[in-house]
Amino acid sequence: MARVPQGPGEERSPYVCLRAQFGATPRGARLARRVAVRHLGEWGHPPASELVCAAALVVAELTGNAVRHGRVRGRDFGLRLELREADGGGRGVLRVEVADAAEARPSTSVRVPCADEESGRGLVLVDALAERWGVERRVPVGKTVWAELEYGARG
Repeated sequence: MARVPQGPGEERSPYVCLRAQFGATPRGARLARRVAVRHLGEWGHPPASELVCAAALVVAELTGNAVRHGRVRGRDFGLRLELREADGGGRGVLRVEVADAAEARPSTSVRVPCADEESGRGLVLVDALAERWGVERRVPVGKTVWAELEYGARG
């Protein structure tokens, strides 16, 4: 569900939110990234903006991890975007949350993999793009991995 101003003269809400569920498949992860980019565009942030490009990478990584490492048979993963607009020329925050049903939690101490390792770079990327990120227990089951991206007004 997204709260979005309807017309150009309508006052923008300082807060908009999207919640969606996707199948825990590679296709679901791709769709989640596309939905995130589309909604950020509807919320006034162009697809080529620094915020949307960073968000697309973060969503792709977190949803990809939910599919690869957090998949529980018969369970979807959830995506939540919360955009708090910049006010008075300050900084805004986009919070990305991906929830899955698996109890295993990724380590928040990021290690850069060796050059010959085939995986392990995704959370390094999230760590580089996000101001903050972490993992929380999800009740009744699972976990939520979240990341917060800061941006300037209309960024």
